[in-house]
Amino acid sequence: MNNTFRKQYTCYSVSLFPGNEREDVERGGKIIMPPSALEALTRLNITYPMLFKLSNIKMNRTTHCGVLEFVADENKVYLPYWMMRNLILEEGDIIDIESVSLAVATFSKFQPLSSDFLDITNPKAVLENSLRNFACLSKGDIIAIKYNGHVYELCVLETKPNDAVNIIECDMNVEFAAPLDYKDPEKSDKNEEEMVDVSKFLPIPKGFVAFSGESSRLDGKKKKKEFEEDNAMSKQVYQRGIPDYNYEIGTLQFFRHSKPVEQKDVPEVEDFLPFSGKGTVLNDHSKKGK
Repeated sequence: MNNTFRKQYTCYSVSLFPGNEREDVERGGKIIMPPSALEALTRLNITYPMLFKLSNIKMNRTTHCGVLEFVADENKVYLPYWMMRNLILEEGDIIDIESVSLAVATFSKFQPLSSDFLDITNPKAVLENSLRNFACLSKGDIIAIKYNGHVYELCVLETKPNDAVNIIECDMNVEFAAPLDYKDPEKSDKNEEEMVDVSKFLPIPKGFVAFSGESSRLDGKKKKKEFEEDNAMSKQVYQRGIPDYNYEIGTLQFFRHSKPVEQKDVPEVEDFLPFSGKGTVLNDHSKKGK
């Protein structure tokens, strides 16, 4: 006894389904079939869940799907738009539908067609939630999922254990490949961060400093200023990992790379005494009175 259901139907996209718009069909991987298909399936000893193989014989394209409802007009089926594109079908084309039994999925790998998919905070959780509207996956299909008003397309690169698997109530590992239009960032020749000489920010050593004296040339010529500035005071050697033992608790030190201010000789000012200046008289009337 033949327990396989197989029949040809005229296919249309879900947008042409009479009545209200069926967004639930467009977001998933299930189709709408006529009531006569349900009657034929119940008479057959088929395995559940009901899974079907869709074939476009003219273009030699196949995919797999589940069924959502049996409310279509006779001899008609309604498919999601992304499924019609995979099968290269036009409105009113003939499609061959056959009942199949698929192995439970254990692994699948997807490749986003656009790098916009990377902008999603948790793409794996979004994909897992969208796959609840699917019954099976086929290798090579380009599925469409909708999130925050944006439609993302992903190519099914690989499925295990077979090229077509059942994903209803399964524990499946998911991996992502780099998006189709993804480009690696260009590497610049220059180093992003230049090495900083830490010794420039260390405080000037006090007390005795070895080899800090002045030098002179035997030929009597003057030395260059840059050479004198570099050798006027030896830099303190920076040793990584040695703590500052002179650190005082409760203080903050901000090291800045700046030259020390030269202190010029300023004459000492005597203690200030108010009204201690000398006075003069403009008109000498005091002497005439005497």
